[in-house]
Amino acid sequence: MTVAADSLQLATELGQLLLRKKWTITTAESCTGGGIAYCLTAVPGSSAYVDRGFITYSNKAKQQLLAVRSATLLQFGAVSEETVREMAEGAAKAANADMAIAVSGIAGPDGGSVYKPVGTVCFGFCINGQVASSRLVLAGDRQQVRQQAIDYALKQSIELLTALAN
Repeated sequence: MTVAADSLQLATELGQLLLRKKWTITTAESCTGGGIAYCLTAVPGSSAYVDRGFITYSNKAKQQLLAVRSATLLQFGAVSEETVREMAEGAAKAANADMAIAVSGIAGPDGGSVYKPVGTVCFGFCINGQVASSRLVLAGDRQQVRQQAIDYALKQSIELLTALAN
């Protein structure tokens, strides 16, 4: 597997920010299947800030590994800002990391609905206990949705860390 040049550049930039802060990062991934962690660890020296990541594709895994509440999954579904917020918090706690990125979405080609069409992806970010989330509807086939989700997660992480530094 290779990492897209843009993704590698983003992962490198994020890694430099983490190194400057002496912080660690973890990922909790569903629809991206470990793609964010793969990008982060493609950067030489990334072991200084990446200790572990979680691929939690099923609701059961989200509950067991990340402490996502069953009530959250029942009320809002796996693809929701509420769920990714809990995923990010749970991952940060489980990995004892300063920062966590969580992603859950519908990459397609099936699985969408009127309220959550194919391409819906939710992102959660936990930075030292502070949680932010966002929701996008991305266009393209399965691989394009996944790649866009990876790049968005990396870009948002950079923006959030940069904002903290100012």
